[in-house]
Amino acid sequence: MFVLSMANFNYGWGPGKWNKTNCPYGNNHPNATQTSNKFNVGGSENWRYGFDYMDWARKSGPFFVNDTLVFKYDAPNPNGGFPHSVYLLPNYWSFIKCDLRRAKRIANPNQGAGKGFEFVLKKSQPYFFVCGEHGGIHCNNGTMKFVVVPLKRWPF
Repeated sequence: MFVLSMANFNYGWGPGKWNKTNCPYGNNHPNATQTSNKFNVGGSENWRYGFDYMDWARKSGPFFVNDTLVFKYDAPNPNGGFPHSVYLLPNYWSFIKCDLRRAKRIANPNQGAGKGFEFVLKKSQPYFFVCGEHGGIHCNNGTMKFVVVPLKRWPF
């Protein structure tokens, strides 16, 4: 299950109560020139085992077309620890089952180090992200997986 929310939490009833993100009377959006945002996946927790990324995505959205997701994670360590990667699954069923057979690896275990791996949400479609290392065990336990559905920005 995934949740998509477009709630306007700053809306109040009556004249002059718009929060100016969807005002029909002209270009009053405070970020009208902004074309995209950059999100660090997991916030300060980064891309790691044991964090609830579905909850992070629900609280961090909405996401829009051309927004960038940054996956930061430690490079493989020969002294221990589990490597991570980022896979994109083709559909909801493979996401639920953590079926990596038709998945596309978009970031290997080394690409999350430093500034991280950046992925641009280019279309308004569901994107199903999982960690695919160790046969998808981090996905199977339900934590290192999430879905986003970027929305199209309204022209101002």
